[in-house]
Amino acid sequence: MVYALPNLTDDSYFITLMIFSGINAIVAIGLCILMGSAGQVSLGQAGFYGIGAYASSVLSQSFGLPVVISMLCAAVISGIAAVILAAPSLRLKGHYLAVATLGFGEIIHIILNEFGPGGPSGFGDIPALSAGGFVLTTPAHVAWVVWGILLLLMIFSLNMLNARPGRALRALHGSETACNAMGLDVVGLKIKVFVLSAVYASIAGSLYAHYVSFISPSSFTLFHSVLLLMMVVLGGITTVWGGLVGAVIITLLPETLKAFEELDVLVYGLILTLSLLFLRRGIVPIVTAKIHSLLVRRNA
Repeated sequence: MVYALPNLTDDSYFITLMIFSGINAIVAIGLCILMGSAGQVSLGQAGFYGIGAYASSVLSQSFGLPVVISMLCAAVISGIAAVILAAPSLRLKGHYLAVATLGFGEIIHIILNEFGPGGPSGFGDIPALSAGGFVLTTPAHVAWVVWGILLLLMIFSLNMLNARPGRALRALHGSETACNAMGLDVVGLKIKVFVLSAVYASIAGSLYAHYVSFISPSSFTLFHSVLLLMMVVLGGITTVWGGLVGAVIITLLPETLKAFEELDVLVYGLILTLSLLFLRRGIVPIVTAKIHSLLVRRNA
């Protein structure tokens, strides 16, 4: 259905919202794996998002690398940055870990602001998404690519979580002491899942940069990290489907509230507050539980 939408409408504005929803969903499902499955808190995903955007843009624009190669190199750079952050900080727990990752995100923002191309003003003329000489010139083409990458990452994530690595991550979430007793490498698991979530964020950042063709440090602030966290909490942090649903809702919600004009920000905040109060488990887990309950009653 999602893939049919770009062909069913010529509204570039709607297709653009689909693109941003897909990009946000890529970061969100990585955050769901990190926080919901492994139990590791992160408030620095915007930092990896920014690394992916800047690294891919610079490599393709200044060094002339193909966009696909630039995105892969950016993902490697983000992974290395994640290892550097994870090695010392993942020995922390709870709010101490949250503060450490928050600090990392702010450091990346400062570096981009002070030393990044264009400084605080940012830079443009970033090459458009392309592969094999085919340049994606229309929003519909970009939407297909973004949601195609999202689909592949969703399949990979679901398979991983249903296999041995996923069971190890859930065990890590449950009890680090029990993991150590079973012979699991707790620190290694933490680093691996942190790197995975950073790579997801880097891919999304690269897609964002090559689509909008202009980036600046203001797009990669703490506010964006908090917004990503809101997506996974609203959708359901315990499932990658929650990341997808939450990303789509949070991306589309401000656009649907423009009818309130000056009050749109107030209504937006009110909706998010009420959602966190009454939908604490997240939309996807609540809906899934309701459907399961109805099926049980019908079969009883």
